[in-house]
Formats: sequence, C-alpha cells, structure tokens
Amino acid sequence: MRLLILLILVTGSSVAQQNAAKQPAPPALERSPHASVHQLTIPAGTQVPIRLENAISTKTSHPGEAVYARTTFPVAIDDKILIPAGTYVQGKIAEIKPAGRLKGRAEVLLHFTTLIYPSGYTVMLPGAIENAPGVDKARVKDKEGTIQADSNKGKTAATIARPAGEGALVGALARGGEGALIGAGVGGAIGTTIAALSHGNEVTFQPGTTLEVVIQREVQIDAARIHPSARTFDED
Repeated sequence: MRLLILLILVTGSSVAQQNAAKQPAPPALERSPHASVHQLTIPAGTQVPIRLENAISTKTSHPGEAVYARTTFPVAIDDKILIPAGTYVQGKIAEIKPAGRLKGRAEVLLHFTTLIYPSGYTVMLPGAIENAPGVDKARVKDKEGTIQADSNKGKTAATIARPAGEGALVGALARGGEGALIGAGVGGAIGTTIAALSHGNEVTFQPGTTLEVVIQREVQIDAARIHPSARTFDED
C-alpha cells in the first residue's frame, strides 16, 4: 500500500512538472510605446517674435536685471504649434553700457533663458535678439544680439558749429575780419564745451517694444504639456 501511494505521488509530480513546462512564459514587461510620442524639438535658429513687458534703458538699468516679454504670434513647424502666442519669455540684462560724452555709443545685451507656457509648463532656452524693429535710433550690432545706439556725430558737429557761426557773425559786426576769427574761436570753444557735457543717444526699450528673438540651440519640449489650443493673452 505504501509503495502504491509513493508511486502515485511520484507520477503526479512528474505530470505537474511536464504541464508547467508546456505553459508559455509570461510576457516580459515592455517599455511603454508612449514614452516619447509627445517629444518635440524647437530647432536652433527658430525666430520668436516678442513684446517687452518692462522698460529698459542704458541710462538707468543695470546688468542682472530681469527682462519680461510675451510672444506675439504662434511659432509652428510641420503644422505643429511649438510656442503659442501669449507664452511668457523671461531673461536678463547680460551687459549694459550708457552713452559716453563725445564718443562711446550706448549698448545693451539681453539673454533670454526661459519659456513659460500658458499652461504653466516651463522650458529652459538659449535665446538672443536677432532684430529690434521697435527700438528707435539703434541697431543689432553682432550675432550675440548686442543692441547699439546710432552714432550722434552729426548732432555733435552741429552743436559745435552753431555757436562758432554765431560767434563769427557777432565778431565780424563788432571788429571786422579779425573779430570774425576771434568770435568763431570763442563760439567753437563754447560749442565744444556744450558737446562735451552732453551724452550720445541712449538705447531705450519701452513696454510694448517689439523684438525678434532667435533660439540659439535646439530645445526639447513635451507637446502634451504646452496646450497649443489654450486661450492666448489679450493685448493691452
């Protein structure tokens, strides 16, 4: 009897092992196919039109001060909106130089560092000014995006020449030819002094100033978080 029971147990164990061997192995855990489906790239060189929210001046602003702006038009590539209108753009003043006396033009260099989408999604970006159509009497100087004030040489020359001419006229009326020379010299000296005390053109950005920012390196974004259909901000 014991031998029969032992035989049954051994046979049952063998059949169980065979059945277990025939069962298919459980499928391995697969990586989610949606892990990168929403990943998009903003290419380097992409132009982003913005409008400043705060004032900046080479006369009163300082390096390190924050710069705030908003995009004014959607940026789309391959029928996908990568940066909706109304996205906040944040940066800082990297370098600034006020206008000098007689020579030395005013300059300001802005670096843009962050995109803040209407949804609250935040992305780091390297951005520089490529064009400054809304800035008067200034131009973009280099690839870094430095904005430089126009030269005021003509204005300086006029400042010196006018007192010189008036002095020559007064001198001529008083003492003839010799008086004209003396009067011109005195007037020119006065004009030079006035020019030396005055400064050149400053670079000034008022709130609402329009600029074009270029993204310097490609930026990875999550399309599921930017909500391109979100309501854009109203114009002020």
